[in-house]
Amino acid sequence: MIEKISNVNQNVSSLGQGSQKKSEVDFASILKDALDKVNQVQKSAEQASADFALGKISNIHEVIIEAEKATIALRLTNEVRNRIVQAYQEIMRMQL
Repeated sequence: MIEKISNVNQNVSSLGQGSQKKSEVDFASILKDALDKVNQVQKSAEQASADFALGKISNIHEVIIEAEKATIALRLTNEVRNRIVQAYQEIMRMQL
């Protein structure tokens, strides 16, 4: 009976290690993808304003909408960064 418990404990430990490695890669790739999307939105807003200045776009509403999307995306990114820093600081305050 003790051997069965040991086997279960080993299986649980190996499952935890595999998922931990996968989540590290997933978090980094998710973060990179999110930052790439924010960058793309920023570039799109810049392009829309340049096109409006050149007369390629006659509708100012489209330019303002693109600019607001970029502003909101940047604010969200800033908040996520702040939360990550707060979480890191909390972890560093923990005593072992």
